[in-house]
Amino acid sequence: MKVDHSMPLEYSTEENRLKVLGFWIFLGAEIVLFSTLFAVYFTLVNRTGNGPAGSHIFELTPVMIETVVLLTSSFTIGLGIHAMRIGSKKAMISFFGITLLLGAVFLGVEITEFVTYVHEGATMQTSAFLSSLFTLLGTHGAHVTFGLLWGGAILYQVKKRGFTPETANKSFIFSLYWHFLDVVWIFIFSFVYLKGMM
Repeated sequence: MKVDHSMPLEYSTEENRLKVLGFWIFLGAEIVLFSTLFAVYFTLVNRTGNGPAGSHIFELTPVMIETVVLLTSSFTIGLGIHAMRIGSKKAMISFFGITLLLGAVFLGVEITEFVTYVHEGATMQTSAFLSSLFTLLGTHGAHVTFGLLWGGAILYQVKKRGFTPETANKSFIFSLYWHFLDVVWIFIFSFVYLKGMM
């Protein structure tokens, strides 16, 4: 395996460069998935039946907490990649750990939000609107959950083996995934919650 030392470690081999390209292609498929879920949501948003509309169940406080926490995690994952590039293993592990902690806080708030909806009688079976809402939010939440497990596995590998072309590549690809989840959340925050509260 030929290592190009003029490139960042995550791009330092041909295999690594192809893996990053392959992951961008995968993210293209993820964009299609979430675009479809948004399209379904926008189609069904006014189909509330006898159930509540978004303006009745959405609350600004939990949504703002989720947004601030997730956007902060995007910043900390960026700091983690920077730390990796300058060879600071301790800082990288710390920033990745903070990112995963923030992701867990986000999930905790989202689960609490779901439980509140259900207690208010807003379930997937209540209306087409709520079915599409839970599907969209649940899919994003499932991606965050997967990200926590994946990020934890990467942290373990970096702790054990340090920075190698392989661990650097995995860490960088994970950061792309995490940034993607943040971008999806910005759309959810703007077009689902804020629009729904109006």
